[in-house]
Amino acid sequence: MEEREKKVYEFLDKIHIEYEKHEHPAVFTCEEADMYTGKLKGVHTKNLFLRNKKGNKHYLVVMKEDKTLNVKEFGEKISEKNLSFASPERMMKYLDLTPGAVSIFGIINDTENNVKAYIDADIMKEEFINSHPNVNTATLVYSVKDMVKFLNESGNEYEMIEIK
Repeated sequence: MEEREKKVYEFLDKIHIEYEKHEHPAVFTCEEADMYTGKLKGVHTKNLFLRNKKGNKHYLVVMKEDKTLNVKEFGEKISEKNLSFASPERMMKYLDLTPGAVSIFGIINDTENNVKAYIDADIMKEEFINSHPNVNTATLVYSVKDMVKFLNESGNEYEMIEIK
């Protein structure tokens, strides 16, 4: 088991969050993940790591997988111009993650709390959520209520936001 995955389980256990673990082959897209996790209970998510033009602000967007983020509109909504996808190097620096393994759990690696998380408000209407444990070879199912608990314990700023 990779150290970054182990760290997720230790953090969740420490704050008493229950989860179901489902192992599967490595997946890099939502479509690939659906082949192995499509029948799991809960909302499936898409996770995007963005940066502002200056590169001094970083955002993790967690949204329902069937939605498409209009980055320009999202930037206007959060009063940020010229947002773009962060490079794999930035992803590694701030979240200690590689493309394909990005999830809400990446913020536990952001020890300086540089990354702000934006959570699709529609996720809050669900009972369960699915997330990678910082590797793309497993998926955890846990309650949306516990997702909020996790966010509160992470120390990172977060906000629920309407994503069309």
